[in-house]
Amino acid sequence: MAKDGCAMTKTSTPESAPRQDSTGDDISEWGPFGRPLFQETSARALSRVGVIDVGSNSVRLVIFDGAARSPAYFYNEKIMCGLGAGLAETGHLNPEGRTRALAAILRFVKLAEGLGIPPLTTVATAAVREASDGLAFRDEVEAQTGLKLWIIDGKEEARLSAQGVLLGWPKSYGLVCDIGGASLELAELRDGRVGKRETSPLGPLKLRDIKGGKKGRKAHIEAVMDELHAKMGDQNDRLFLVGGSWRAIARIDMERLGYPLHVLHEYRMTSKSVRATAEFVAGHDLEELRQLCGISGSRMALVPYALEVLKVLTSRFKPKDIAISSYGIREGMLYEQMPQRLRERDPLIEACRFAEDKDARLPGFGRTLYTFIKPLFRALPDGRKRMVKAACLLHDVSWRAHPDYRAEVCFDTATRANLGGLKHAERVYLGLALLHRYRNNREGTRFEELSSLLPVEAQREAEILGKAIRFGAMLWMQADTPMGELKWYPKKKVLELVLSADAQPLYGEVAEARFMSLCSSLDATPQVNMRRR
Repeated sequence: MAKDGCAMTKTSTPESAPRQDSTGDDISEWGPFGRPLFQETSARALSRVGVIDVGSNSVRLVIFDGAARSPAYFYNEKIMCGLGAGLAETGHLNPEGRTRALAAILRFVKLAEGLGIPPLTTVATAAVREASDGLAFRDEVEAQTGLKLWIIDGKEEARLSAQGVLLGWPKSYGLVCDIGGASLELAELRDGRVGKRETSPLGPLKLRDIKGGKKGRKAHIEAVMDELHAKMGDQNDRLFLVGGSWRAIARIDMERLGYPLHVLHEYRMTSKSVRATAEFVAGHDLEELRQLCGISGSRMALVPYALEVLKVLTSRFKPKDIAISSYGIREGMLYEQMPQRLRERDPLIEACRFAEDKDARLPGFGRTLYTFIKPLFRALPDGRKRMVKAACLLHDVSWRAHPDYRAEVCFDTATRANLGGLKHAERVYLGLALLHRYRNNREGTRFEELSSLLPVEAQREAEILGKAIRFGAMLWMQADTPMGELKWYPKKKVLELVLSADAQPLYGEVAEARFMSLCSSLDATPQVNMRRR
C-alpha cells in the first residue's frame, strides 16, 4: 500500500461498454466478478448433495448445502472404522472395521432420509478395491441400504481428489497428494486441469505392517517414491496435501510454531518445517501431543508413518511450498456435478453473495455499497479488489448477533468459516475490515494476536475498508439506488463526499461522525457537497 493510503489514486479506468446476458440484464453492472450463478435454476438444482466416502481408515458423510461456488457443509460426520487395518497381511477387510463401516453407512442413510436428501452418492477407495472380500462388502451394503457403492481405482481417486483441490483453488497448478489409510495418490494440476495421475501403496495402515521396522519402511518408501517420481516427472510447484493424516501433521506444526489461527485449509508449510515437525513429534509423547492438538487416537497412531512418507515425498519432488487442502475426494465429486461456468467462478465471491442473499437485511445492497466505496481502492490489484467486494457483501450478514458482539462474530466468520479461495492472511484482512465495520478500534480485542499474520500496511488498509463500509452502511437505501459518490484525491489528501438528494436526509450526526472517522484514518481533509435534484 502506498504511503498516502491504500494504494489509492485519482485516476481510473473507464467502465467497459454494457454487455447483456440472455435475460437482457446488463452484465457489466455486476463488476469484474459477473452475475452470481447460484441465482439460476440450474445451479440451485445442486442445493443439497450428499456424499459417503468409504475409506480405508474412516467412513464419512458430507452433505453440501447451496450451489454457491464455495458450498457450505450442511452436515459432516466421520466415523473411524479401520476397514483397511491388517489388509497387507490378510488380504481381507478388517472384520471389526467391516461391521463398524456397515453400521456407519446404515446410520448415514437414515440421517439423509430424515433430512430429505436426494439419493446419496457413495464411493469406496483402496481398502475395498484391494480386499478379496471387497465385492462381497459392496453387495452387502447394497442389500442392506439400497445404495450402489462405487469402487473406484487409484487413478480415479487421484482425479477426484485433484478436482476437490480445484474447488478451492480455481486454475491452480502443482502436485496433489492424497493420503488415505491404505494408499497414496498423486495428480498433476496445470492451468486448472488434472494431468498425470498415479497411485501407490504408501498408506499408513499398510506401512505399519512392513517388516524390518523403521529401516525397512524407509527403504520401501524410498523405492516406491522413486517409481512415482519417474512416472510423474519433476513437480517443483506447489504441493497440495489432501487427507486426514496430512491435516494432523499440519495441526502439530501449528502447535510447534505457536501459530494463532487454527484453520487447516490453506495452511502453508515448507520442506524444512516438515523435517522440524518430524523431530518435534519424535521428541514428544504421542498421547500428550494428541491431547494438546485435539487429534483422535486412531489418527495420531498413523502420524509417525505419514511423516516418514512426507519427508521422502518433499525430498524427491522439492516443492516450492506446501498447502494443506481440506477439500478432497468428496468435494471433487461435487465439482464433478457442477456446470463448467460455475466451476470457473471465484469461490469466495460466490459464497459471499450466497450469504448475503440468505442472511442480509437488504440483499443486493452489498453491490451498491461496493460501487460507492470503490473510488478509494481503484489502484488495488484485482486480488485485493475481490477482498473489498467480499467485505461489502458480508457487511450485514451478522446483524442478528447482539450489538456488543457483532464485531467479534464478523471477525470469527471471516477467519474461521468455510470460505474457499482465501489465504490465511486474506482471512485476517477480511476479518479486520468487518470488525471495523462495527467498531472504530480493535485495541483490547482477543484478535490482536491474529493481526500479526498481516503486514502493518495491510492492517491499515483493512481498517480503512471497514470504516468506509461503516460509513456507507449509514446511507442505507434500496439496492441499486444511488447514494451519491466518494471522490478521493490522494495527492491533495482530500476526501469529497457528494450526496444525492435522496441520501441527504440520511446524513445525520452519526453518519457525519463515521465519515470523519474515515477521513481521520486516511489522514484526509473532508469535503461534503449536496447534489441538487
